This record gives sequence, structure tokens and C-alpha cells, in this order.
Amino acid sequence: MFNGLIREIAQVANYSQNLLRLKASYKPNLGDSIAVNGACLSVVGLHDDGFSVELSAETRAHIATENLKGRVHIEPAMRLNGRLDGHLVQGHIDAIGEVVRIVKNENGVDFFINLPASVMHLMANKGSIAVEGVSLTINEVLENGVRLTIIPITFRESLFCEFKVGRRVNVESDMLARYVARQLGFKPVTWEQIDHIVSLY
Repeated sequence: MFNGLIREIAQVANYSQNLLRLKASYKPNLGDSIAVNGACLSVVGLHDDGFSVELSAETRAHIATENLKGRVHIEPAMRLNGRLDGHLVQGHIDAIGEVVRIVKNENGVDFFINLPASVMHLMANKGSIAVEGVSLTINEVLENGVRLTIIPITFRESLFCEFKVGRRVNVESDMLARYVARQLGFKPVTWEQIDHIVSLY
């Protein structure tokens, strides 16, 4: 479990099929979970200047592997006794979105990201979303995607400052939204059913 706050921007030393080697100052232990651009991966090798993680065929099929070059976001798994900022993130990528527009907006920058129709029902105005592992608030749900406003500190301290129109990005929807959608079964519900679901949380 993560909270979508990037610990470090690591440098990709090598990526070959199922192994990704990163140069980083963070020192994990073997077997630790590390989110790389939002995808939860396991540490399988330790090096003087960083560590290696392994990507399963399932993971490679569902993330934007073309971004595993240059610099990447990393976040170690959160500790249960630690402070929770951001929001609860599992590191399970739901979809690959595409940056289709970037607009300066006073002290922030608006990113318009198109999403597959299969995840649009999980998006909500002022709800949570993780993009490339960064915990963000959805400012507006659009017909085919979302609008996010990146504040200056996030823009400076993440790779969003390097994003260009056309970039594909890993997207994880809000965990609560996924479970509620599953329980509802995407069918019309009564107010009694909604009250029951709400009582579970």
C-alpha cells in the first residue's frame, strides 16, 4: 500500500524485459514493494548505487513500459504506523491514459488526460486518482477523461514538469470507487442498497 507521494526520482540504469535496474539513493531490502511510476514492483536485487525490480508479464501488459527510461517516480510502501498524506494507493494500474492538453492556470498547470471508457465510471469530481504514482485530486470529469491541476510544488518535484502532449501515463482509480462499483455491479440500485453499502465503510 502506498499514498501517492513520490519519495525520489530515480534514474533508469537498464530495462530489459522483466528486469528494471534503477539508480537511487533510497536503499530498500530484498522483497520490498516499490511503486515505480505507480506500479507496485518487488525488489529482487540490491546494488551499490540502487536496486532492481521485476516486472511480470501481467504488469508489462498493463503499464506504459515506454516510460521506463530516463527518470521515473519511486515510492516505497507505506508503514502502518506512519502519517497518511495523499490517499490510499495499491500500485495496481487500472488503465493507461493519454495527456491530450496542458494549460497554464494562474499558479498551477492543468493537465487534461483522456481515459478508456472502461474506467470512466470510477472517476468523480474532487475524487482521488493516481497518475504515474502521484496522488492527485480530479478537478473535473470530462466526457472522455479528467482535468487535473498540478500545484507548483508537485510540478517542480515530480516528472509532470517534463510531460508532453501525447505521453501515455499509468492511472490508478480510487480504491473505494473500485470496490463500490464492484458491489453495485453497475446496475441501478435502491436507496436501501446504497445505505447498506455506505454503512460498510
